This record gives sequence, C-alpha cells and structure tokens, in this order.
Amino acid sequence: MSIHPVLAEVTERVASRSAESRSAYLARMAAARLEGPARGDLGCANFAHGAAACGAEEKAYLRGAVRPNVAIVNAYNDMLSAHQPYGKYPTLLKQAVRQAGGVAQVAGGVPAMCDGITQGRAGMELSLLSRDVIAMSTAIALSHDMFDGALLLGICDKIVPGLLIGALTFGHLPIALVPAGPMASGLPNREKSAVRRRYAAGDATFEELQDAEAASYHSAGTCTFYGTANSNQLVVEAMGLHVPGAAFVNPGTPERDALTAAVATTITTRTALGDDYMPLCDVVDERAIVNGVVALLATGGSTNHTMHLPAIAAAAGIALTWDDFDALSAVVPLLARIYPNGAADVNHFHAAGGTRFLIQELLAAGLLHEDVNTIVGPGLSAYAAGAPAQTGDPEVLRAATEPFAPDGGIRVVDGSAGRAVTKVSALPPERRRVEAPARVFDSQAAFLKAFDDGDLDGADLVAVLRFQGPKANGMPELHKLTPALGVLQDRGHQVALVTDGRMSGASGTIPSAIHVTPEAAAGGPLARVQDGDIIILDTVAGTLDVAADLSERPVAQPTVDVSSGTGRELFGGLRALIGAADTGATVFAAPREAEAPAWA
Repeated sequence: MSIHPVLAEVTERVASRSAESRSAYLARMAAARLEGPARGDLGCANFAHGAAACGAEEKAYLRGAVRPNVAIVNAYNDMLSAHQPYGKYPTLLKQAVRQAGGVAQVAGGVPAMCDGITQGRAGMELSLLSRDVIAMSTAIALSHDMFDGALLLGICDKIVPGLLIGALTFGHLPIALVPAGPMASGLPNREKSAVRRRYAAGDATFEELQDAEAASYHSAGTCTFYGTANSNQLVVEAMGLHVPGAAFVNPGTPERDALTAAVATTITTRTALGDDYMPLCDVVDERAIVNGVVALLATGGSTNHTMHLPAIAAAAGIALTWDDFDALSAVVPLLARIYPNGAADVNHFHAAGGTRFLIQELLAAGLLHEDVNTIVGPGLSAYAAGAPAQTGDPEVLRAATEPFAPDGGIRVVDGSAGRAVTKVSALPPERRRVEAPARVFDSQAAFLKAFDDGDLDGADLVAVLRFQGPKANGMPELHKLTPALGVLQDRGHQVALVTDGRMSGASGTIPSAIHVTPEAAAGGPLARVQDGDIIILDTVAGTLDVAADLSERPVAQPTVDVSSGTGRELFGGLRALIGAADTGATVFAAPREAEAPAWA
C-alpha cells in the first residue's frame, strides 16, 4: 500500500529528528525487560506483600511466575460521568484475565478531574498540570515490579495522555487503554449552545439554562460532543492502543462488556511469557504518533492534542512539533463533521461507520501507516475490518474522495504577536481573517465583566487574554468565554480571541489563536500588547501580527494573584518547571532548540 508523500516526508523528518532520543528510549526499555517476570527477582518478603491479598490459587500462579499478572490502573470516580462506569470494570477485567490464563490486580488509582465542572473556576488552573500528576501516579502504580502487562482505565481530557505518558516509562510491558464509551445522545449540542448564547445575551432565564445543560449531560458516559475526551478515544484507537471498534460504544451494553473482556484477553496473551509478545514501546513509534495526528486532523479534533501528542511522543523518545501538525493538516482531508464542527455527536459518528470507516478511508488514501504494530498484532488494517463500504450518513462522515474540506483544519500561525495554534474546521471563509483593535485582559473575570457592563459593544475587537499560559496559572481552558464572544460575533462584529491559554476541543466557532508561545509570563509579545493595538489573525496566510513596535515597551506583569486557593499553592513547583506549549507544556520533556521565530 503506497503512502502519501507528505505523510512519508513528515514521518521521516520526525524519525530523523528523534534518532538519538528514540534510540536511548528503546535501550532503556530493552534493559527493563528481564528474563521472566520482574517479580521473580523480588525477595520473599517483597513478594509476600505483593500477593498477600490474593486467593490461594492466584498466589500459587504468581509465585511460580508462569502465568502473567496484569496491572489495572484505574481513574474511576463516580463524580465524572465518563468514569463512573469504571466502578465495575476491575471485576470484569479480572474475570477475563483469569479466563485467559492470568491474574489481574488493581495496581493503583490516578486522579481524574472534569474540565466541564471547573470551567471558569480556580480548579481549572490545575487541569493541565494534573496530566503530569497522572503520569507520575501511573508510574507509581507500576513501580512494584509485580506485573507483566497493564490495562489503563481512563477517558477524559488530561487522563488518557497522563496514563499513556506514565505507561511509556514501562514500555517494555504490553499495555492497552480501556474506554467506557459515550452517554446516549441527549439535547442536541447546537440547541444547548443556542441556550447558552441566549442566556449570555440576557434572553434566557437561569432555569432554562440549567434545564438545557442537564438535558445535554444526563447520564453515565462521556459527553457526546467532540471535545478532548472523545478525541482521545479516536486518536488512541488509530494508534492501535484499543481493541478495534472500542472508542464509541455506549456503556452498560453487551457490546461494551464484550470489548472490555476482549482487551483484557488481548493484553494477557501479549506478555513476554507467551509467544505473541507486543510491548508498548514497539506499538508507540514514529508511525503510530503520525497516525494519531492524522486521525485528529481528519475529524477536526481537539486542539489540546497539539500539546498532548508532543508530550506523549516525548515520553517515547520522539520529537513531534507543531510544524509536523501544520504539514499534515495541509494534505489530510476533513472527513467528519461532529459538534462543534457540525450538528452530529459522537453517537451519530459511530452509527455512520465510526473509526472503522474513517481508518478504512485514510488507509485507502495512503494517509495512514498500515505497517505498524498494534495491541492486536501487526497491521492497522484490523482496525478497519468490518467497516461499511459506504458511509451511513454523508452529513456526518464521508469517504476520502468526497471530503467536507480538503485539509484538516488545525493550523499554526506565526508572527510578531507570537506562535500559536488555530482551529478553522468550523469557521466559514469570511471569519478566517480578522483585523481589529486589541482589548487586553489579564483574566476571564475581567473580560466577562467588560462584556456584562456593555464595554465591548459597538465595535470590532480582538480579545487578548494573557497570563493564561502554563507558567502563569497552569493554562486553563477559556471555553466559558465562548458564549459572550459568540454574542458579539452574532451582533455583526469582527471578533477573535488571542491567548496563551487553551480553548479545548469545544473550540472552533470563534476565530482563535491559542497556546500563544512564548507566553506572557515568560516575557512573550502578549505582555507588551496594549488596548487599541491592531491585531491581524490570518489563518489562511498563517500569520499572527500586531501592527505596533513592541520592542521599546515595558513587559507587563500579571494583575491577578493565582498562587494560592483551591489547592493551587501545591502546584507552584510544577508551574515553575513546566515547558512551553509547543513542546507539550510538560515538566518531563526538555526544551528543544528551534530556529528564531517571527516574534523574536
């Protein structure tokens, strides 16, 4: 199967750039793989502690080191709708592992917070930082040298990337992600969004808003819009880290239980004790990372993955850059319309053919590497098996020969205002270039107050939200601003957002340059921008400029103290250590040298 020349070129560039770090990573994984299970080297007291709570038969299996022991790392809590189903998963997984000839133990739990609950609140400033905490928690869970493989239970925004980053430090083990699926469709997402805008404009009551939100988010399962949680599921399936077809099956169904049992069986049979050894380090390579980027772009997925995928790649010794996203986006067609990039939700996407049809089409177009390893064996074609010949709904999912758009919709913009990511898959052509005076704010609260007071009425504007980057306050999502910005846009104004913060997978309807780097707290250009400066965001030309000489201006300092409250005082060390957005905004990956950007 021939692959697209740009796919080949980007993959080769990633591999060449990563040659030294990837080789060092694989050497560490080879050293970590011992003869037989690591628990065979445990002292008698060490082993006794690890097996004390097991049944007699399980103790005998583990002591003999002839049957695999599979770790379960669980992000369960029953406050997150997406993670509530995981309460019963350990029992299901243990039964399936036992039937496959192994033993399973819950090795540990990791935190799981909800960005939907913390939007606009102080807790959102812990959200991105929680990803690295989850990675460390995963490593702690797996550090007992008791395990031959692992199952990672997590779905939502920072949780899947955190689990995977942590697991890659144990990449000599076979490891898979275990999803739980989306809730059934509730109030259509566009109706929910319309009520939010009406409320922001003063045309809907608080009770109407509450009713709409409750009708949208109504049961166990992942939220049904195509945000970061559901982008996680599609991306890791395209990387071969699910069993095929697992991403979007609803919880509490026989099919979901069968898929859960299947992933447990798969990992049990992939350990070094058997004949089909498939360690995580051999699955997550340059080709798999590029496949994940392509799947994201082809579906208009979450901009958060412009940070998560580089951080995941770095954990595997691979250097992925924003330029790689940009190059692939130019040739990967948009094959799906899922809210906020369309009216459908992920259940409609799944019913139209879902990941199987998507992977089938991308493979046929030469836009995915087929010759990869997956948890079910060599070759990505298994993830397209059983796909329908035609889409079930051309308004939701299309063939690669009849795309919604010729490119992927995530672009990199660069200029005198900094380097940023923008998502254009939901923008009509007339909104892809905005030139307007800046209104500068140091907090969401300040912007919303100006909106409520009517100070933003009657004129075009580019809202500059600065001191929202990872070093400043942990890089919160600013999705709470969307209704107000949407109201201003609906009133006929040119409106855009420029920020060193995030807008999440729910972004797209407002022209936005996000993840601006270097961030204001690191002395980036936004720290010098003032009210009235003309900002030009041109997503077609790929530029982000300020029509002013910033060189002689002082560097502004933040006016809002975010150092304490709601646990933020515990994360000051992480904020000080965290890297830039374009290198994954992580405390783990060392900064990379780069060519001088346009803002320098």
